[in-house]
Amino acid sequence: MKTALLVIDMQEGMAQRSRAGRERANPQAEAHTAGLLALFRSRGLPVVHVHHDDPDPGSPFRRDNPLGAPMACARPLPDEPVFWKSGSSAFAGTGLEAWLRQQDIGRIVLIGAVAAFCVTSSTRWASDLGFEVILPGDALIGFDIAAHDGGRIDADTVLRVTLSLLGADFARLVTAGQVATLV
Repeated sequence: MKTALLVIDMQEGMAQRSRAGRERANPQAEAHTAGLLALFRSRGLPVVHVHHDDPDPGSPFRRDNPLGAPMACARPLPDEPVFWKSGSSAFAGTGLEAWLRQQDIGRIVLIGAVAAFCVTSSTRWASDLGFEVILPGDALIGFDIAAHDGGRIDADTVLRVTLSLLGADFARLVTAGQVATLV
């Protein structure tokens, strides 16, 4: 089965949140992202990027804003497709599914940001479309979130719950180091 690496929302706005001191899980996610990109590129396997282009003109996640640019660890090469999304899932209105099917790709190694949001939406949607999803949890950026009943939920707990939910039915959970034996 043909496998692609799908890199979601690894944009400067995520790095800016980290630099600003936002509580975050997986401080090594950028290094794992760079390593997985190097692995796929060295093996001649497809790499696909999806970036967020928020319709809100005040959002930093816009293609015309410096914070919408790819992070240094995840810059696309000229021959790698880049899809732009305006919602949570990488599949909503982007043409990504059609491209993957045209390339005869049946398995996706999905990495990026933010684990509890766009990664979750994209993982579930990919699974529902019949793609096999491999999710290296240590190559995902996760942040803390406000709790619905007050206070905050720490970033490590958010990531742990997110991975537990996705691993229960939508993806195979692995580490970045394990991906090399699977592709």
